[in-house]
Amino acid sequence: MCKAAVAWEPNKPLVMEEIEVAPPQAHEVRIKIVATALCQTDLQHLLGNMGKDCFPVVLGHEAAGVVESVGHAVTDLQPGDKVIPLFISQCRECRFCKSPKTNQCEKAWYGVDPLSVPESRFTCKGKKVLQFTGTSTFSEYTVMNQMAVAKIDPAAPLDKVCLLGCGICTGYGAAVNTAKVEPGSTCAVFGLGAVGLAAVMGCKAAGAKRIIAVDVNPEKFAKAEVFGATDFVNPKDHSGPISQVLSEMTDGGVDFSLECVGNVGVMRSALESCIQGWGVSVMVGWTNTEDFSARPVQLIGGRTWKGSAFGGFKGRDAVPQMVKAYLDKKIKVDEFITHNLTLDQVNDAIELMKRGKCIRTVMTVSPQ
Repeated sequence: MCKAAVAWEPNKPLVMEEIEVAPPQAHEVRIKIVATALCQTDLQHLLGNMGKDCFPVVLGHEAAGVVESVGHAVTDLQPGDKVIPLFISQCRECRFCKSPKTNQCEKAWYGVDPLSVPESRFTCKGKKVLQFTGTSTFSEYTVMNQMAVAKIDPAAPLDKVCLLGCGICTGYGAAVNTAKVEPGSTCAVFGLGAVGLAAVMGCKAAGAKRIIAVDVNPEKFAKAEVFGATDFVNPKDHSGPISQVLSEMTDGGVDFSLECVGNVGVMRSALESCIQGWGVSVMVGWTNTEDFSARPVQLIGGRTWKGSAFGGFKGRDAVPQMVKAYLDKKIKVDEFITHNLTLDQVNDAIELMKRGKCIRTVMTVSPQ
């Protein structure tokens, strides 16, 4: 038995409950979650955007912890290992895992159903509780398949590197892996939450000379500058389309744009902000409730429209490398954290995100 924040129904506060977490079965590990953060995707699910059949559920997918026990046939993890749960698994055996072209995995939930773990290891008050994205880190313990767990450097502070489980890798990788931002290029990043700020950091790391940060909340511009943004645009300050504003600023459009909001209208604006001929626009923000659209001439004219999941990173291989990059001071992590709370205060974290008052709130779940 352990504590967990259970979402019993959409649009209602999470409830701290005693839940039962089953022992790990073959190829599974049980993880003691030390720290977890709230991501916009958790909030989207709570608002009911995934459907009412997806409750009750334990949310949370951006976390870090320590392996508590292992099931039969677990080969590369043992009790005491520091780990980061992964919402996209890496089985290393399927055609996707063997291809350098993608980080998708045939055994992953992604793109099918965010709750497609067939047998949840959670029960509460005699009821099955679903595991969000196969992770469910708003709990003191969770059980996951070893192919969705990244073993990391034991020196890593778990209350910091938990952010590498989603937001930072998603934005940073979208810039360096998916967009393949080039040295000397001009970029635009739409949305300055954690994912957008990580995209700004990725653009800078890739050598972009000009990085335009776009957001309707000007309070975020100072933070974006810390990560490498050079220009700042608030669409509310302009009467015309933002794509026209950026085109005028850049003599025809940016080389690369990254949409980090999860809004189909912003996705189209990001595409139209790219220069004709070679502009690349990447959809990074998560949404699955609406269709997107654009004029065919936008692509016929030479622009490329791409999508990115978890920044194109193969988790078990790449997340340990990102942790090392943080320890070597090659990427920023601490600067994303604006609030520190406990799991008991998860509803306060949700309110902070709803009001746009935080970048990332890290919640302590268990002592390290």
